[in-house]
Amino acid sequence: MTKASDLFIQCLEEEGVEYVFGVPGEENLDFLDSLSRSKIKLILTRHEQGAGFMAATYGRHTGKTGVCLATLGPGATNFVTAAAYAQLGGMPMMMITGQKPIKSSKQGRFQILDVVDMMGPITKFTHQLASGDNIPSRIREAFRLAEEEKPGAVHLELPEDIADEETDSTPIARSICRRPVAEAKAINAARRKIEEAKSPVLVIGGGANRTMTSRMLTQFVEKTGIPFVTTQLGKGVIDETSDKYLGCAALSAGDYCHRAIESADLIVNIGHDVIEKPPFFMKRGGTEVIHVSMNRAEVDPVYFPQIELIGDIANAIWQIKEDILPQGHWNFDKMLKAHAAEVEHTATLDDDMRFPIYPPHLVKAVREAMPADGIICLDNGVYKIWFARNYNARQPNTVLLDNALATMGAGLPSAMGSAMVYPDRKVMAICGDGGFMMNSQEMETAVRLKLNLTVLILRDDSYGMIRWKQANMGFEDYGLTFGNPDFVKYAESYGAHGHRVESADHLEELLVTCRDSEGVHLIDCPVDYSDNDRILNHEIKELSANLAL
Repeated sequence: MTKASDLFIQCLEEEGVEYVFGVPGEENLDFLDSLSRSKIKLILTRHEQGAGFMAATYGRHTGKTGVCLATLGPGATNFVTAAAYAQLGGMPMMMITGQKPIKSSKQGRFQILDVVDMMGPITKFTHQLASGDNIPSRIREAFRLAEEEKPGAVHLELPEDIADEETDSTPIARSICRRPVAEAKAINAARRKIEEAKSPVLVIGGGANRTMTSRMLTQFVEKTGIPFVTTQLGKGVIDETSDKYLGCAALSAGDYCHRAIESADLIVNIGHDVIEKPPFFMKRGGTEVIHVSMNRAEVDPVYFPQIELIGDIANAIWQIKEDILPQGHWNFDKMLKAHAAEVEHTATLDDDMRFPIYPPHLVKAVREAMPADGIICLDNGVYKIWFARNYNARQPNTVLLDNALATMGAGLPSAMGSAMVYPDRKVMAICGDGGFMMNSQEMETAVRLKLNLTVLILRDDSYGMIRWKQANMGFEDYGLTFGNPDFVKYAESYGAHGHRVESADHLEELLVTCRDSEGVHLIDCPVDYSDNDRILNHEIKELSANLAL
């Protein structure tokens, strides 16, 4: 016979779990004791939300389920935002929460919530374990669902008395499972449609980043010469220094990349995810769309593709690539002209050396400092638009943007998870001062874990994106400004290295110094957002609209 909590850990080991991120409580003590004898490492964090963000990021990078742990009640409720982050963002993550004994009450209703019911709307699977015998099957099913396309969050509740039970069950081995492939007739129909088009374009979404289609898509573009646009979650699938890159859809409409897509007569939409901003390219009777994904298209008023290739994305692209013939009548001049105009416009902005730092120059400085495989992890704020538009990603999952839940507070934990998965790569968290302070206590965790990363704080002493929207909508400036600690002293109080930017040249020096130094580095960087409205809401739209194509 085996203690149920020991069996639970054995099942996690069978699934290949490396880490359990979390904050244990009284109701997890049997689990914690069993974990202490395992090769799985406990990563103790300072808040359950940070643990969830780290676990989700682990899943995003590896495709394997990241695991996090919390107690009942307030510990479980602190997982809610991270659960939604993983669920909407397509990241495999398992949450394990404790609970009071379910066979007999020892404290009435103290701290007891219906956590399983609470997790229902924001997970793919949630279940209370009522018997030690069922642990292997429930864990195997939870991992299967977490990792099955589209990946997401799952939850298991392990009550105290169940964890202490004896059971003769044993772990269930992972099955070998190949992704289904797209049907041959659909592949041929898509190939013919692409060959017949005059100006086809690729739009690369989050699903293409998630399923590691980089090699096949790169070969497809190299063979055909068809240009590509990315969504924010699709950045980096193909090297964006490619001469076929047409930009990222960071703005909802009116950007140069939208003009490029308007000149296409066929859109090949690869890994589209409805969680991102609605597709900006569909009109009834307008340009036809080929949908390439593991899942059928969710039809709504703005998305209704004409051809669907359902199956493994990389395989579908490979099948088309093997048979397609580049066509002499293809013409991409208008698309490429639109992107050239965007590059020219950016060049008029990104050498502005003003202080506080100008966002276009900030992006340029970070891009020049980071190696091709370096990973930037953005929190949520207006700077996300600047980085999505202007930062050319070189490899998949090197720009971790949350354009699904778009939550604040994930930047630092996401960078920490990235540094654990890839200890030999350069990692940078890029956070607004508002988002950073939501989980800034995880600086202690980062220092304790001896991680190597840079935390770049963009300080404007306000909730800048909402303040920008407030001004754009004609409201008075109200209710969105705050004070900040001395971030240099704050970093040093945790045992990290603090730096304060004093000029645009100094920023460039600090980025290199921190990149090439060990340990946790924090850079306090004041930013000048005064031109956000003028450039993002007016200038870009006016210039792109007046572009003669």
